[in-house]
Amino acid sequence: MGRRLARVTSRTMLTHVRHVTPVAPDAADGPVARVYGQMADDFGVLAPPVLLHSPAPDVLRACWLMLRETLLAEGLVGRDAKEVVAAAVSESNRCPYCVEVHGATAAGLLGDAGGWLTAGVGGIGDPRLRALADWARHSGDDDLARRRPPPFPAEHGPELIGVAVAFHYLNRMVSVFLQDSPLPPTPAGVRAGLRRTAARIMGALARTGRPPGRSLELLPPAPPEADLAWALGQPHVAAAFARAGQAVRRAGAAALPEHVRRRVLACVADPPPPEPGGRWFDAVVAELSPPERPAARLALLTALAPYRVTDADVAACRDGGADDAALLAITAWASLAAARRIGARLYGGGLGPPPAGVPGADAAVGEEASRAGEA
Repeated sequence: MGRRLARVTSRTMLTHVRHVTPVAPDAADGPVARVYGQMADDFGVLAPPVLLHSPAPDVLRACWLMLRETLLAEGLVGRDAKEVVAAAVSESNRCPYCVEVHGATAAGLLGDAGGWLTAGVGGIGDPRLRALADWARHSGDDDLARRRPPPFPAEHGPELIGVAVAFHYLNRMVSVFLQDSPLPPTPAGVRAGLRRTAARIMGALARTGRPPGRSLELLPPAPPEADLAWALGQPHVAAAFARAGQAVRRAGAAALPEHVRRRVLACVADPPPPEPGGRWFDAVVAELSPPERPAARLALLTALAPYRVTDADVAACRDGGADDAALLAITAWASLAAARRIGARLYGGGLGPPPAGVPGADAAVGEEASRAGEA
């Protein structure tokens, strides 16, 4: 069913992407074709949040590893719980596209499509899943008082924190590069019917388990890193994030000068309070040379406020010489830096003390800043 559905929907899926031109399935070869083949088999559709990465093949592979080995791979946690986390994180990040897709999948799996699709994650009846959604919704909060203790045992952490980190990454990329909804503009009554249909299809696709580790052969091995200690209990999750992190870091180093990356990482470690108009972002990039400002601004916005990225921000990077691959490298690097900080922080949020030598969230970002100097 997966490959057949992927073929039927692929042309429509390509139209969801903006700012970059994704590789069409019939033109894909090499690593892009391999990712597309795995995505069709394991996800059932050529998902636009992954497709949008295709002009940068290494970043595409990194995205697929993180998504597949957390959300799709079988493990200790059921797919319904993972989809609840994906939808709740997406809601907190103001990513309506991912809320639609993963809310529909959760609705299809839980068999209460009507209630889910009208009330969203706030309408969850199961107390266990409701607590999980509440944890996920607050996973990105900088205010410690707003975060929730993990409502799951430590052995479930690699999979559930992994899904949260993957979607903190994906939501940022989707906010920049995809339209607001996977559904076409339609009257409310028709839209409700489309949501119910989507829930049935996505729920059916998600009921088939996928063996862990299949995607790992797409990227070379990478050493474990301290801020990914939360993943160590599941080797396929740990390997996916280590390999993806190495690929994205190299892409970011090729697209952004070291001092720009260091400045962005410092801002990720100490983000500003919310303010109207985004004046803080302008003040930060004003300290850089004029040619460096557009890419630095795009990276900062993507990491900290992706919903504020405008067509003008992307056009300014284009005017500075950035092609599709460079745009994806800048935004993927910034998105993953922000997502990894969240993961390191979640690991210290009630699952027990980190192993010896594992830093906290801010130290983990400091370690990334050191790697920025080494790249």
